[in-house]
Amino acid sequence: MGNILECKSLSKKFGYKTALSDLSLSIDRGRIVGLLGPNGSGKSTLIKLINGILVPSSGEILIDGKKPGAESKKIVSYLPERTYLNGWMKVNDIIDFFADFYEDFDKAKAYDMLQRLAINPQDSLKTMSKGTKEKVQLILVMSRDADLYCLDEPIGGVDPAARDYILSTILNNYNENSTIIISTHLISDIENILEDVIFIKDGMLKLAASVDDVREREEKSIDAVFREVFRC
Repeated sequence: MGNILECKSLSKKFGYKTALSDLSLSIDRGRIVGLLGPNGSGKSTLIKLINGILVPSSGEILIDGKKPGAESKKIVSYLPERTYLNGWMKVNDIIDFFADFYEDFDKAKAYDMLQRLAINPQDSLKTMSKGTKEKVQLILVMSRDADLYCLDEPIGGVDPAARDYILSTILNNYNENSTIIISTHLISDIENILEDVIFIKDGMLKLAASVDDVREREEKSIDAVFREVFRC
């Protein structure tokens, strides 16, 4: 089906600090990809570059053949690591806002997910627990019919039970021709849903391969290989 994402000798520096260094990779359409690495390895930097929040210091990044910008944002749905929604807003107001802003936003899907997760659309964010806020933000992201979903640490701040809800929501609410990139350091929690993995360490690419190839070659789980590569 072709590549949805291409990075060519991509680098990003912040002053003297190098967050990404000469990273080259491609990601196919219709895949669930784990972007894996310890905190500070460059995962969030890469996702922000994909979403046009940061610009490369050198190299090139293409989404469906386009540089990040207004056109690419129409096909990319982004879940940041930290919430950006105003606490005073009610969930139904946020859904209306997203529906006005994104042509591919499906309000019916959003309300269906809210019902399944027993979240009242009349509630404001400031009355919710951290885990419920995370679920609301994920619902908003997964209610778009995007070509590429970028989820930055979607399970990092919630309890194990909420993680199961979040992963099932991801799996049950995306187009199978779309690609999902899940950035995390919690490998064991998501390993069973991944098709491809990308390991990043100190801003450099250490591994990019299918899960099946890694397991067959190493005769280990992805979590075990990760711990070996990163000594954690």
